[in-house]
Amino acid sequence: MAIFHIRHATTYRYARQVAFGEHRLMFRPRDSFDQRLLAAKLRVKPQPHKVRWIHDVFGNCIAIVDIAESTKELCFETSIRVDHTPHEPLDLRMDDEAQTYPFSYDPEELPDVAPMMAPPDSAGDESVRQWSRQFVRSGRPTDTGRLLMTVCNAIHEGFSYARRLNGETQSPAVTLELRRGTCRDFAVLMMESVRSLGFAARFVSGYLYVPDRDGSSRLGGGSTHAWCQVYLPGAGWVEFDPTNGIVGNRDLIRVAVARTQRQAIPLVGTYAGSADDFLEMDVQVNVTTSTQPGSRTSEIIG
Repeated sequence: MAIFHIRHATTYRYARQVAFGEHRLMFRPRDSFDQRLLAAKLRVKPQPHKVRWIHDVFGNCIAIVDIAESTKELCFETSIRVDHTPHEPLDLRMDDEAQTYPFSYDPEELPDVAPMMAPPDSAGDESVRQWSRQFVRSGRPTDTGRLLMTVCNAIHEGFSYARRLNGETQSPAVTLELRRGTCRDFAVLMMESVRSLGFAARFVSGYLYVPDRDGSSRLGGGSTHAWCQVYLPGAGWVEFDPTNGIVGNRDLIRVAVARTQRQAIPLVGTYAGSADDFLEMDVQVNVTTSTQPGSRTSEIIG
């Protein structure tokens, strides 16, 4: 068990004073058996007119910030403490019928997981399907756990990581062609790859703890991180981080889960002005840890 301390600061800078519309933030980690929120603070500069909280359709906690003051610089800073217990289901204990691929989901669960099984309707789907099928044994039973681990490791070992703060998430077909992408690109590629094989999968946004920034081989630190979960009968939603080849939640702090990556953007909002008014965005994420739990009172400030 470890206590993770997360500081996440996002600053927008503009060439002149601009007015703002609502901003939506996903920063509050999801409480579960393997991570428990101890404290969370949100600071906004300039001081917001109003902050209200909602849960979205996936149960993610959303802060909706109303900013009345015009300014040339807008800053969101969050401070979080999470009690984190590593969970590494390397044996992927599943129901017997799910041990071998392919399998069928329980009819009781199928209506709930079906939306997480549908791949996007795009011209690049066929290349993703062909790439995914190479990991399925021909004429022999395919071990489900090994299949998923192989897909995860194939992305980790066969693609180059390139950090990109701005721009849309690449389509899986583009990531396959370039063999390069961000953590979000790799998460979407794995999610759509296993969906093409009939698995239920969802996108996860959160944070990554990098044990040693100078010597660690972990990729995706210093900013928000992304990975995916696959639903396996008997094992539940299992974490797969193809950027780092992680199976399980070790060093991964979940903030939001969603059917698509567009539904789990950490921070989104609008301003009134021209495109030239925007100068830059700066994102800083620091995740540190301590082994001794501190105060367990939860404080949410808006």
